[in-house]
Amino acid sequence: MSETTTLPPLAVAFGADHAGVALKDTLAAALRAEGFAVHDLGTTGSDSVDYPDYADKVAAAVADGTVQLGVLVCGTGIGMSIAANRHPAIRCAVAHDVTSARLSRAHNNANVLALGARLVGELVALDCLHAFIATGFEGGRHAPRVAKLGLAGKPAA
Repeated sequence: MSETTTLPPLAVAFGADHAGVALKDTLAAALRAEGFAVHDLGTTGSDSVDYPDYADKVAAAVADGTVQLGVLVCGTGIGMSIAANRHPAIRCAVAHDVTSARLSRAHNNANVLALGARLVGELVALDCLHAFIATGFEGGRHAPRVAKLGLAGKPAA
């Protein structure tokens, strides 16, 4: 009789500021419905909050291995990306379409995706999220470049 090994579900941490909370909730719910382990690190309401606080929470969860990938949502995705990229183990990419989400993983080995709720519609954001998760790092000619970014030995999921 052959033994079947079940792998644990991919764990993804989500964080957002007040501008991104609705889109964050939609994306997190979609992944939960697909069986992913979702860690919602806030925020949960529309009261104004500081985006670096939530970017730091997600970056810490990715860096310490609590989760394999992170997703950040603010108005444009830019502020969250800047805040997350302050952490040495993080390679956060802002994506506005499926191609940028896919290539951020394939060529840059990104481990955090940043999306702009005021710039990207819900369906495009869902497509970006799925492309980001489904794509692996190609390595090859990209590996030496990513190595120059540091922590290349810690691959994204």
